[in-house]
Amino acid sequence: MSAPQNARLAGVQMVSGALVAENLALAARLLAQAADAGAQLAALPEFFPILDDDAAARFAASEPFGAGLIQDWLQETALRHRLWLCAGSIPLRSDTPGRIYNSALVFDPTGVCRARYDKIHLFAFDNGREHYDEAASILPGDTPVALETPFGRIGLSICYDLRFPELYRALGTPDLILVPAAFTERTGRDHWEILLRARAIENQCYLLAPAQGGRHPNGRRTHGNSLILDPWGDILDRKGKGCGLVIAELDHQRIREVRQRFSRPKTGDR
Repeated sequence: MSAPQNARLAGVQMVSGALVAENLALAARLLAQAADAGAQLAALPEFFPILDDDAAARFAASEPFGAGLIQDWLQETALRHRLWLCAGSIPLRSDTPGRIYNSALVFDPTGVCRARYDKIHLFAFDNGREHYDEAASILPGDTPVALETPFGRIGLSICYDLRFPELYRALGTPDLILVPAAFTERTGRDHWEILLRARAIENQCYLLAPAQGGRHPNGRRTHGNSLILDPWGDILDRKGKGCGLVIAELDHQRIREVRQRFSRPKTGDR
C-alpha cells in the first residue's frame, strides 16, 4: 500500500433547524466555500440536515439506508466537489417503530458511500432545567467503524461517543478521528475542548470536530466551537458560534514526529 497523503481538512459548523431544504442549502454553500479553499475532506455536524427530534423522526420514516433525499444530496455534493465527505450524522429509518438511527456516512469523491457508523453511546442529561434522553427515540449502534482512505485511516464517532475513550481504542491506529457533534451549551462549555484534546493526545492523531453552534429555531442552544486538533492536542483552527468553517492541514510527518517521540521514552522527556 502506498504511503498516505497529506490533506486539507474542512469542518462545517451550522445552526440547523427543522426544515431540511434550508439546512441543505446552507450546507451546500459552506461546502462550496470549503472546496474553493482547497479542502479534500470535509465533515458536517451531527444531524446537519434536521435538528429537531419530532421532525427527524418523521423524516427518517422515508429515508432508509441507501436511498432518500439526503443521501442523494450527499452523493451529488461529494461528486460535484470531488470531496471525501462525511455526513456528520443523519436520521435513518430503523425496523423499530418510533425509533431511528443516528448515522454518520462517508462518501468518496466519486459519490460512493464508503462507510456507515451508527452512534453507539446515546446522550442522557438532566440538570433540572434541561432534559435529554436520546434512547427514547434513537437505537444505538454496536460496531466501531474506521475506514482506509488515501489520507490514512479515519475513525468515526458522533458527539456523546467522545466521553468513551474505549471506543477510540477499538478503531486501531487512526490518522484522523471525526467527531461531528451537537453538544449542548452547558456541557460543551465545561467539557467539549478538554475531551477533544484528550482524544487527540491519547491517540496521537488529528481530530476534526464539526459542531452545531448557536440558538436553534426550537430554542435549543448548542456550544459550537468546531475544532481541528493535531496529534499533540494543539488547536489548529476554531469557529466559536454561528455558521462557518474550520480548515487546517493533516500532515503525516507531524503524526510520525509525535508517535516517535513517545516510542522510546528518554530521561526528562515525559
